[in-house]
Amino acid sequence: MPINRPAQLTILTTLAKAYPGELDIQNPDVLGMDRETIAFQLSYLQEHGLVSCKWAGMDRTPILAKITAPGLDFIEKDGGLSAILGVVTIRLHDDTIKELIAQRILGSDLPQPDKRRYLDALRELPAESTKHLVLKLVDMGLESGPQAMRWLEKLFASLA
Repeated sequence: MPINRPAQLTILTTLAKAYPGELDIQNPDVLGMDRETIAFQLSYLQEHGLVSCKWAGMDRTPILAKITAPGLDFIEKDGGLSAILGVVTIRLHDDTIKELIAQRILGSDLPQPDKRRYLDALRELPAESTKHLVLKLVDMGLESGPQAMRWLEKLFASLA
């Protein structure tokens, strides 16, 4: 049986309406789909932690289902609390940033004496100046032309 996104959405939204309670799904009319589809889609959703189910019998017939907090967040347009609580902070040590910049300098077509001079100056930068340099490089990258903006447009379109 294939994964059925519309059926999954129906299941999740129906269970969301019953939240915080469980929904008796022994009658397939409750979800408007056949038992096999319900069982398959619920099993899939349960494995992803979006619903919890109680199953009966050897044929694993779903009898009760409840949407979980991650399931509620999943169907929210803003991602719910998971989006707020799941923020990832990335920290780069100034030595790491300097190494990334140094690699670009070494890979450039600058004359060797200029490369050495720039690398020496880079090594001497204090952390706060490195931070300022990175912000300026980001600004320059975004101002560098339509390529950066096209890349951002593609990224944002894929997230929408």
